[in-house]
Order: sequence, then C-alpha cells, then structure tokens
Amino acid sequence: MPSEWLPILSLLPIAAVALLLVVLRWPASRAMPLSYAVAAALALFVWQVSAVQVAAASVRGLIISLELLYIIFGAILLLNTLEQSGALRRIRQTFNDISPDRRIQVIIIAWLFGSFIEGSAGFGTPAAVAVPLLVGLGFPPMAAVTAGMMIQCTPVSFGAVGTPIIFGVSTGLRDDPAVGQYAQQLGYAQWSDFIAMIGLKVAMLHAVVGTLVPLFVVTVMTRFFGANRSFREGLAVWRFALFAAFAMTIPYLLVAYFLGPEFPSLLGGLFGLMIVAPAAKRGWFTPPRAEVWDFERPEKWPSQWSGAEMQQESAPKTDRPFNLLVAWLPYLLVAVLLVVTRVKSLPFEAMLKSVVIPVTHIFGTPIERTVQPLYIPGTVFIVVSLAAFFVQRINPRHYATAWAKSGKTMLSASTALVFTVPMVQVFINSDGGAAGFLGMPLVLAGGVESLVGGSWPLFAPFIGGIGAAVAGSNTISNMMFSLFQFNVGANIGVDPAWIVALQAVGGAAGNTICVHNVVAASAVVGLVGKEGEVIRKTLPIFLYYTSFAGALGYSIVWWSTAGPLNIGSILAAGIIVTAIAIIALGSRKPVV
Repeated sequence: MPSEWLPILSLLPIAAVALLLVVLRWPASRAMPLSYAVAAALALFVWQVSAVQVAAASVRGLIISLELLYIIFGAILLLNTLEQSGALRRIRQTFNDISPDRRIQVIIIAWLFGSFIEGSAGFGTPAAVAVPLLVGLGFPPMAAVTAGMMIQCTPVSFGAVGTPIIFGVSTGLRDDPAVGQYAQQLGYAQWSDFIAMIGLKVAMLHAVVGTLVPLFVVTVMTRFFGANRSFREGLAVWRFALFAAFAMTIPYLLVAYFLGPEFPSLLGGLFGLMIVAPAAKRGWFTPPRAEVWDFERPEKWPSQWSGAEMQQESAPKTDRPFNLLVAWLPYLLVAVLLVVTRVKSLPFEAMLKSVVIPVTHIFGTPIERTVQPLYIPGTVFIVVSLAAFFVQRINPRHYATAWAKSGKTMLSASTALVFTVPMVQVFINSDGGAAGFLGMPLVLAGGVESLVGGSWPLFAPFIGGIGAAVAGSNTISNMMFSLFQFNVGANIGVDPAWIVALQAVGGAAGNTICVHNVVAASAVVGLVGKEGEVIRKTLPIFLYYTSFAGALGYSIVWWSTAGPLNIGSILAAGIIVTAIAIIALGSRKPVV
C-alpha cells in the first residue's frame, strides 16, 4: 500500500466518531461500536496487527471502562445521597446567598471549583463532582455537562498534582539521548528542573489562552440554554468572567514559576475560590440584582436537556434544618481526601497504591493494565457517601434508594463505554504489526508534519488535542507525542521545548471533546444518548484553544527569525482584537 495513504486511513476511526456522533447525532451506544469496528479492521487488515494483540488491547479497554464506571457510580451515589438527606437543598441555598445569578454560579463551580478538583485528582474527576452539583442546584443536565466539559482545558495540564507533565511529558522524553543532551546544553543538570521549565512554558500559554474560558462557558450557556437564546446575556458578565479568570490564572502562573508543575491548578483554583466567592457575595463585577439571569422552569425545558433517570424521583420531604457545615461536609471531605491521597510527600498515596490487581501480558502480549482500586476516585466518593449516611442521619430506606438509582444510571452508560475505550486502545496499540508501520497516532501526526513543514507550531496543539480526545487523557497524549513533537521542533530549527509545551496545551484542550469523558460526565446526571450534542457545543472552545495556542507558539518560536510581524503574532492579535470587539459590541444594552 502506498505510504501516502496511511495518514488518511489512520484518520478513519476519528472521522467515524465525528460523523456518527457529531454530524449524524447518533447516541454513543450506537456510534462507538461501529467506530470500534473501523479501528479493529484497520489494525487487522492494513497495519496487520495480530488478532491476539487487538483482543488484548480491547480487554485493556474493557478494564479501563470498568474503572470509569466505578468513578461514575461513586459520583452519582454521592449526589443521590445528598439529595436523599436533604443536604442538597442547603447547598443550593448557599450558592443563592452568594449570587442567585446562574452565570455567576457556573463560573464559581465549573471554572474555579472544577479547576481545584482537577488539580487534586484529574482524570475526569471534576466533571464527576461539579456536573452533578450544578444539576443539584437546578441547572439542566445538558447545560451542566457542557459547562463541566468546557473548563477541561486550562487546568488539565497540571491535573492530578501535575501528572500530565511530570509523568506524561517526562516519560515521553526521558529515554531519548538527544533530549538529555539538549537539557544539559541549556544548563539543566537535574531532569526535574528541565521538566519544570517545560511546565512553566505550558503555564504561560494556558494563562493567556485560558483567560476567555469562563466567558466562553457563560455565553454558551445563555445562547443554548437561556429563554432568549442570547449570547448577549452571557457577554453582560464579561467583567466578572475576566475577574474570575485572572483570579485563577495569575496564582496558577506564579505557582508554576516558584513551585513547579505539581500545584498550579490545585492552588490556582483554591486561591480563585477564596478571592471570587466573597467578591461575588459583595456584588463586585456582577450585574445588579434586578438583572439576575436564570433558566426557564424545568417543565419548559426541551426533553433532550434532561436525563430520564433524573426525572423519575425526587428527594424525600424533610423539615429537618441543615447546619451549613454538615451540608457541605461531604464535598469538603472529597476535596480533602483527593488532595491528601495525591500529594507524594504524604504517606497515603503509597498506601492506597499498594493494593493492586495486576493484569499483565494479556493473551501473552506486552499489553497490560494494573488496577489500583483504592486509589480510584470512585472509592473516595463511596467512602464519603457512607460517612454522609451516618453524619447526616439518612433514613436507611432512602439511602438504599440512592444506591439503587446510582446503579441504574451507571448501567445506562456501560454500553457506550465498553466500546469507546476499547476502540481507543486498539487505535493506540496498533504498532508492531506485520506491515511494519508505526502506530496509527504517530502515522497521523507524521502525515500532518509532511504537509505543513515550518508551520508546524500552528498545528502542534491540534495534534496533542486529537491525541487526548481519542485517548481520553492529556497524560497519554503527552506520552505518545512528546518525543515526536520534540523531534519536529528540532528538525524545523526552532526551540523544541516550546513545541513540547504546545503539545501539552493542546492535549489539555482535547479533553473538552473527549468522547469517553463526555459519556462519563453525561452518565453521572443520567444524560445518556446526547453525547454528540454536547460535543457540538464544546468543539468551538477546542478550536479556539488549539488555534490561539498555536498562533502564540508560532509567534514565539519564529520571533527571532521572522520578526515580530510573523503569521503567528498576526493571528494571535486577530483573535484578541476579535474577542475585544465581540465583548464590546455584544455587552452593549440594545436600544429600546
């Protein structure tokens, strides 16, 4: 087969997902089995990977699917537990006291609280925590999922206390002698210092590009879920959105500079919450109370906004008053447990990781998966749910209802996930076949490189993003592509560390359109079968993020050669000017 066809063929599994899920709007439970068949057929008949290896990759995918379902179950159980106890009503009142405006609430919960949870746990956990909390506050499930997915960009590169950088980028680069020599030439005697330097470049790009993310979230929410379907109503809170963005990204950047890649998202989100929540309560940068924005009543919502499971039962009636601390205690426990079990200087991470279920050499292949059940965030959710049962004195019959509802909702997501993740694993593990081709991800990236040449920095974030969208992980994308990106940077004569940074930034943005993350987040609130609708709404922020980051990266790496007026700086300036114009024009009150 001519080699020039391989990049096109390697794109087919991704194209199948886009066509079936996004264009034709099939539910993931129908689209993903066909996408899996496309990936498996290419691996078997074009890449000539053995059937045993395809089966092993599929089994690995099934194991990961079970881990995701465990997380989904735990997150749903915690939400249903608080619903059954009545604590959710008290939590709702807390946010109404800060601000009854849904635009303000979504920024605080999705952007700031979500960034904090991403920094502590990563791996899709923010959606499992923030999305059901938004639904519990009265957001339409589809609006909650969309918001939860849209913020999965800026904080992701430093999620799970820096795992995508410390493990993903480091693992991808460490074993190559040329990278080690390059690090020594720059004066980095310690490998960790070299990785921290790349992490700082990543944080600098995110701090610029991520500034508009909160405003993106609120405008999408008011345009698609408001009574007036208006972008203008979202743009009206631009002052607060930018204030909340800077309250997170400035500490985030400072932490990356002074402390390294472990804590930018965790501390950035925490400091942002400490700054923004009191400011919102005082009315700083928020619209007047007379202009509070809310959704229409639930009975007026289109049916596709809500999951069937969420509509069947309501919380039991109770007049028992809830102390604010008791109501919030489960979420506080989640945050504390996720942090203390992820900080390497504490003993708890090693303790939890010591309990392992090794699945090695599946069907005699090198493919393996080690499960650490106590370390999976689902365990934290279940433990906190059990604590809430006792602390909040929940009726055992009501608590049994919470378990039953949670199990039913989890099962509804299983069909999509048991095909989605195996498809990803077949795609990733397609190297080593009899045809002698590289794996599909590297073939696809190489095809793009051959087309764009010196313009590669514009496309480097997009490759990282597609890798994360398919693999479901910024960490995996960085492991797959960091060395490839480094070599491309060296080949075109630019600083390869910046190209690796663009990879990491794009990989973070890819989480906004990751299919199995959307499936998981949707399942948490019973919104199964609408995954394509969610991705259609999150795709623009992915394109914005990768395009803006690519333009900035191009401007930086070619500045010394092409001068300040290069195509990257022109594109970046165009994006900034366009954003300012949209804010200025869109936030004006219409003349009556």
